Amino acid sequence: MPFKRRGIPMQPSKSTFGFLFSYMRPYRVTFLLFICCTLLAIAADLLQPYLVKIAIDNNLLIGTNDYRQLLIICSIYFGLSISSFLFTYLQNNLLQKAGQSIVARIRKDLFEHITKLSMSFFDRMPSGSLITHVSSDTETLNQFFTQVLLSVVRDGMTLIFIIVMMFQLDVTLALYCLILLPVIALIAIAFRTYMRKTYQASRTAYSRLIAFVAENLAGMNLIQAFHQEKEQQNQFTDRNQTYFRANLQEIRTNVVFNRTFDMLGSLSVAFVVWLGGEAVFHQSIEFGVLYAFITYIRQFFQPISTITQQWNTLQSTSVSVSRIWNIFSVPPEVKDAAVVRDLDLKQVKGRIDFDHIRFGYREGSPVIHDLDLHIRPGEMIGIVGTTGAGKSSLISLLCRFYDVNEGSITIDGVDIREIPQRQLHRIVGLVQQEPFLYSGSIVDNIRMFDESISREEVIRASRLVGADEIVRRMKHGYDTLLSERGSGLSAGERQLISFARIIVFQPKVLILDEATANLDSYTEQLIQKALNVVSEQRTTLVIAHRLSTILEADRIIVMRGGRIVEEGSHRQLLELHGYYEQFYLHSLGKMEAGAG
Repeated sequence: MPFKRRGIPMQPSKSTFGFLFSYMRPYRVTFLLFICCTLLAIAADLLQPYLVKIAIDNNLLIGTNDYRQLLIICSIYFGLSISSFLFTYLQNNLLQKAGQSIVARIRKDLFEHITKLSMSFFDRMPSGSLITHVSSDTETLNQFFTQVLLSVVRDGMTLIFIIVMMFQLDVTLALYCLILLPVIALIAIAFRTYMRKTYQASRTAYSRLIAFVAENLAGMNLIQAFHQEKEQQNQFTDRNQTYFRANLQEIRTNVVFNRTFDMLGSLSVAFVVWLGGEAVFHQSIEFGVLYAFITYIRQFFQPISTITQQWNTLQSTSVSVSRIWNIFSVPPEVKDAAVVRDLDLKQVKGRIDFDHIRFGYREGSPVIHDLDLHIRPGEMIGIVGTTGAGKSSLISLLCRFYDVNEGSITIDGVDIREIPQRQLHRIVGLVQQEPFLYSGSIVDNIRMFDESISREEVIRASRLVGADEIVRRMKHGYDTLLSERGSGLSAGERQLISFARIIVFQPKVLILDEATANLDSYTEQLIQKALNVVSEQRTTLVIAHRLSTILEADRIIVMRGGRIVEEGSHRQLLELHGYYEQFYLHSLGKMEAGAG
């Protein structure tokens, strides 16, 4: 079905350039003015040799020495030079304005589209490849407008004008020159497929290299902790060498291609000089005509050479447009229903029902099996289980990062698939084990750059979770600028800031996904104290490795293999002498070991 973006229909087609042209359509007038300026600039350039021809044949060689006529020719020549400069300046500015606007819009739409894609897309797409698409591929589109499109229009028109002027000067000599066109076409066809292959190999190797670097930067602490620097360096060297060889092969092909045309151009000039010289000696043509013809034949190969030099960029544009289009053509697996139900956030009670849900990340590999769970408004639920039991998957389904395969999840009786996602994410608040902080001030990180949330609300939330004292000890307080991921802050400080963030947005359902797993005992006490206050009149789900955070929960569910195997209060579960008792005794053992 058609994919639309900002009213621009985009149909999958054999040529992904149709996608690019759909972005160019709103700038039709600008491109038309660009073409007009290009025509005038070319005309001004190509009339100059013809003026010299007139000066030679109609004045100098016949000995009239008409200085007035020469002065007029010189004035016209100067005027043409000024006109060429003016219209060339205008054509470049018009193209740059349109091109930069289009690339900026594509980059914006691409980022917007990526942010709307489902978590399953990010599970299978390396972050390094996405960075390449947003930065490198869009920059290639920029080169398409500043280099390729300019060359195709300007040099293509120049070529046509030159052929017209050569036929105007001498038909026979022009026909001899056109013999070269089939030779040029054969060379271009012979190189085209091979050049595309070498470029694709180079871009693929580069994308893999970037993805590897991004992955290693993200896990640098793990690399250093396990002393894997040498191993990772060896893997980087292998990828770097692969890219080096692919890039070198691409450059060699490009050089051979371009030098072939240079050599063909030099031979053509020699051919014209020989034929034209013979004709001048036999007085078949005038010397001024030969001079103009030599100038035009040199200019004839200049646009061809320029166009062929852009062949590599054209290939890269084709690959980049194809890759960007492939991203745009991926629809979000999780999207709002055709008919949605808006809820009054103030009226939401927070009742949650998991009605016999089934879910798997891959078809045929279920992670959650026929799970049935009903949570009352304001109830605190603790969730425990071994790794792979389905705890985080259950939370991801409630946040609607994924959709269930069977069954339904409802909030206050409304299927979450019928609730707009923007509204659902205001109802359900999530604090993860590894909080993500953005580059910016602490106050902006807490309110997620939402200016509608006042500074006072941010400070109030920080006090509630015990972060206010920590923030005020910093040099610039709430205006302290954080670097990427909040480096320089301890895990506990980052977690407190993310906890204050969730309080600011006042969700009706609060999820703590192992949020105290990396905290020291003092900070955990701060979180626990804040949690007791925040969970009042809020439905709260706590995934915990440390059982101390859920001992006071209204109910604790124990998950195993995607099913709920035990359910009840802390005391009730201990009396069952089952899985929960094993978790509890194991937790006590860790605490005693830590105390020892």
